[in-house]
Amino acid sequence: MPATDTENSGRDPRHGSPGQGTGRAAGGTDGTDGTGGTDGTDGTGGTDGTGGTDGTGGTDGSDEMASGLDALESPVSATAATSRRLLAKAAPPLAAVALVLALWQTAYALGWSASLPSPAAVWGELAGAWSDGILLPALGHSLLRCLVGFAASTAIGVPLGLLLTRAAPLRTVLEPILSAVQSLPAAALVPVSVIALGNSEGAVYAVVLLGAVPSIAVGVTAAVDRIPPLLLRAGRSMGAGGLRGAVHVLVPAALPGFVTALRQGWTFGWRALMTAELITATPLPGIGRMLDAGRQGGELSLVLASVVLILAVGVAVESVLFSPVERRVLHSRGLASATGR
Repeated sequence: MPATDTENSGRDPRHGSPGQGTGRAAGGTDGTDGTGGTDGTDGTGGTDGTGGTDGTGGTDGSDEMASGLDALESPVSATAATSRRLLAKAAPPLAAVALVLALWQTAYALGWSASLPSPAAVWGELAGAWSDGILLPALGHSLLRCLVGFAASTAIGVPLGLLLTRAAPLRTVLEPILSAVQSLPAAALVPVSVIALGNSEGAVYAVVLLGAVPSIAVGVTAAVDRIPPLLLRAGRSMGAGGLRGAVHVLVPAALPGFVTALRQGWTFGWRALMTAELITATPLPGIGRMLDAGRQGGELSLVLASVVLILAVGVAVESVLFSPVERRVLHSRGLASATGR
């Protein structure tokens, strides 16, 4: 009688014997049962959620160790980054100073000018002025005059510039006058102030005002003119008109230009002050008086020492005050990096 398909499949070598097939179906690998693991290990052994390396075991320990190492390395890396940033900022000006001093010393050593002093002689003049009690009072008087004059110039120039942007007839009359006064050298303003106010502190402050106010007013006017008209219309459509619009829309939009105007005002005021101190005979001598004393005595080393001091003050005010403020303002608008220009 022919064999059935079932019997043939049971006797087929590829399927094994019926007993073997049943054993494999019920059993695991190497005689282990269906609930077992590999080589007699069961479901509770080996690497699982509770044994070996799991979420609460070795991995957590590694994370804690890594975070601890990061905490130890963070201050060092932050200090190193700060040092590199400061070095990157200080390297260019220091290199420029070193180059100037090298050229100066070379010119002195080669004898290109019989009256040219060495850098050491100029430094000696500054040290002597310090030890004689001349340098610090002169520096203090000049800085105080310029700060007071600059504050007064800002209080006058900023509102004047804003007023010119709102009053077209007044702007037509005053803007050419301000531009003309701004173009005048400070030496032309000193005689006018001295004749009108005498050799007094008032004459010095008048020269500073005449030098700084036109620059600030013209700069503020130009900054407001560069505001996109669409921004002003958007502010008015949202109810920011009049004084409210000026405070919340106009001034913030023109703030970078305002910083530039104030920087120019300080520069013009500082140069005007040095000219006024050089020419006028004020009761409180400043750096300009030191410069004039060197000129009258024919001491080029004292003249150069005064010039170096004037340049140092200008660079210090620019680096400490205006550059950080301008960088912060530009960075807040996405126009420059916060770490450098």
